Amino acid sequence: MELPNDYKKPPTSLGEWVIAVLVKRLPIIGFVMLIVWATDKNTDPDKANWAKAELIVKLIIFAAVMIFIAIIGFGVFTNFANDVNWSDFD
Repeated sequence: MELPNDYKKPPTSLGEWVIAVLVKRLPIIGFVMLIVWATDKNTDPDKANWAKAELIVKLIIFAAVMIFIAIIGFGVFTNFANDVNWSDFD
């Protein structure tokens, strides 16, 4: 029984993973490379799935931070609005 070509490929080497993780940690370039690795058809499927998972985690963290900032900002604004004597502005 002959194995399909997908199973004949060698595993991604440790050096490739180290380079991928280091590139991912660069601020803007890392984000761009994650998008490239996640969408490129020639990328190793393991690396593509890893890049997709990293992007999903980044999106979840970004959404959580935005919600946290909105809650804190709303609280600060509400506290400021309660302390202001609005009749001074008339």
